[in-house]
Amino acid sequence: MELIDTSIVNVALSYMSGNLGATLEDTSWVITSYAIANVIVIPMTSFLTNKLGRRNYYIGSIIVFTLCSFLCGRATNIWELIGFRFLQGLGGGALLSVSAAVVYELFPKEKQATASALFGIGVFIGPTIGPTLGGYITEYFSWPWIFFINVPIGITAAFSCYFLLTEPAAKSKAGRIDWMGIILLTIGIGALQTVLERGQTDDWFATGYITCLTVLAVLCLTGFVLWELNAESPVVNLRVLKSRSLSIAAVLTFITGIGMYTSIYLTPVVAQRLLGFTPTQTGLLLLPGSIMAVLALILSGKLLQKGVSPALIIFFGFLCFIYFNWSMSNINLDTPAIGITLKLIFRALGMALLTVPLGTLAVSSLETKDMPQGTALNNMMRQLGGSFGISIINTYLARRLAVHRVDLISHVNVYNIQLINRIDTYTHAFQQKGIAFSEAKQKAMQLVELVVVKQSSLLSYLDAYLLIGLFFAIALPLLLLVAGRNKKSAIVIPTADH
Repeated sequence: MELIDTSIVNVALSYMSGNLGATLEDTSWVITSYAIANVIVIPMTSFLTNKLGRRNYYIGSIIVFTLCSFLCGRATNIWELIGFRFLQGLGGGALLSVSAAVVYELFPKEKQATASALFGIGVFIGPTIGPTLGGYITEYFSWPWIFFINVPIGITAAFSCYFLLTEPAAKSKAGRIDWMGIILLTIGIGALQTVLERGQTDDWFATGYITCLTVLAVLCLTGFVLWELNAESPVVNLRVLKSRSLSIAAVLTFITGIGMYTSIYLTPVVAQRLLGFTPTQTGLLLLPGSIMAVLALILSGKLLQKGVSPALIIFFGFLCFIYFNWSMSNINLDTPAIGITLKLIFRALGMALLTVPLGTLAVSSLETKDMPQGTALNNMMRQLGGSFGISIINTYLARRLAVHRVDLISHVNVYNIQLINRIDTYTHAFQQKGIAFSEAKQKAMQLVELVVVKQSSLLSYLDAYLLIGLFFAIALPLLLLVAGRNKKSAIVIPTADH
């Protein structure tokens, strides 16, 4: 439910905007505020778990998430909704990492890989079905039900955990509260996320507040790193990054976050705006891949259990993602639904083969007491990867759109016989409907303009897929640095990525 909420709101922004009397720009902060809260709280989950107790912190997080979901649905203006959405993100940010720790502890060692794979099904499917589910609820009910749907599930989960969840057998002792670290992290991550989410919309450094927040993010995050490395009881123990496996897994998880969030961001837009699919048809495009991913997740868990190196599984996951992006960069406006579906299967397989092994690799060389912190840092990198990826892709799309438009417009001239013939055909068609010649000629030119816009948009999206694939290809050689790690460590902690 927490991961569904990262993407379920995307398709309902225009409805919220109209209903609450806000601009679409202000309404987009509903997404931004949740992402900021998530990334702030995720790296602190290990500290807060030790300080408050895992059981108390987890149940408290579920209650906060559920209560704020209800309050989001009851919001009467846009700023109420944004405020409750931020608090919902603070509650939701704890759920992934703590859930993974619970799964790891409660399942016997020989079943941990399979349990992690089953857990990974939720992690994979959540962001994938979010837009489709959000579109269905908004179309057939109303946008507040996007939030109300969390309430019965949250209440059930809270009661279940109250009676079933216990404290871990071994837990680290929490020191005094690192207020300086918390403040620097909160301001730094909050500023960075805001820059990434709003930069393209507000023309990056041409806007004063984006420039100020960028400087603030650099100063605060630099200060945070220096402070945490020297603090006796750091809120985020950055020393665990001395582990080569964790450091490389964090980079690969960052790239995976880029691919995971940008692909689910680009594909529905291409399918609906350019290929003419309905929201329901777009959701069905993703269904076969999701089914295949469930099987692949279980397979990856079994392979880890048998001692297969996580680096090898990650290698094939990256190859699937590279192929997916390359194949999507070759589609055209006549590509049928089955063609897109087959390509999306490779995306799903790639994500499935990365979900469990990346978490395994991240903590494979950490001591037991450092695993929650390693998990939290790895989770944060995936979320940051998604934010960086969407920000980069939005900027890249805008610039490539301008390049392709200029290129196509250069062919619109009196010397292009094919174009002249097409304009004459359009003009004649409009005249046959009783429209005067001058107006028919104008409408014909407008039709040509629409064709140029559509083709320019398609070419820019194809370039975006190639760029994402390039990120994966560049990161692939990093696996050579961990290819020789002890395979047995891969069997031990398969849940850590989530």
